[in-house]
Amino acid sequence: MRNTHIDTVDDLDRDVVAIGTDYPPRHVLPEHRHRRAQVLYGVTGSMRVETADGAWTVPPHRAVLIPAGTPHAVRMTGVSTRSLYVEPRAVPWFPARCRVVEVTPLLRELLREAVDVEPRYAARGRDAVLLQLALHELRRAAPLPLDLPLPADPELRRLCQDFLAAPRVDVRPAAWAARLHVAERTLHRRFRAETGLGLAPWRRRACVLHALPLLAAGAPVAEVAADLGYAGPGAFTTMFHRLLGAPPSEFRER
Repeated sequence: MRNTHIDTVDDLDRDVVAIGTDYPPRHVLPEHRHRRAQVLYGVTGSMRVETADGAWTVPPHRAVLIPAGTPHAVRMTGVSTRSLYVEPRAVPWFPARCRVVEVTPLLRELLREAVDVEPRYAARGRDAVLLQLALHELRRAAPLPLDLPLPADPELRRLCQDFLAAPRVDVRPAAWAARLHVAERTLHRRFRAETGLGLAPWRRRACVLHALPLLAAGAPVAEVAADLGYAGPGAFTTMFHRLLGAPPSEFRER
């Protein structure tokens, strides 16, 4: 099925429903939720999934697992997706919160093939086996550290969202503390209590995740590094590799 809303087929008596969807450039799906668990895979483009407790950046050719009933919004850049909507009872191993995972070549082909499966596929036929194999591969998929926790405190969350709109690694904590009218020590203590991360590691991760869709679109590493406030492309590449275990070139559109 292609370009069909899940609500029109959600009541099908099948554990897995596969839908492929093409979105216009810079499309935003406002906050919504699904009764089923969702596997959201980007064939092209990049996505950012946002929930009440964090944001997950999804580069091209990766997938995000979204638990059933989780309110989430999705920001897209040139995206064509392949989604599996799965009855929760069929995936007791599904994570309790969103997770970005690596997609192996086998899993990629299974997801692409899945959207051509008839919606009322035979329960014991080839298509059912294909979809079950996709779930087995997903269970083995390696998680990626592409999440960014967000604070619940409204003032601190507003600061984080402003930073995410135009992140720079050289922003000084003193500027954040001044906006909150607190001492720097208080800022650091509140930030770690709210997010589980120190301010500096959070800021570095935010910059690297912001870079992913830019790199996927073909932006030069030196240009991305300069926009993020790094002294040079070498410093940016080092931080990128330290966080994601791979150089920026691994996250370009293939």
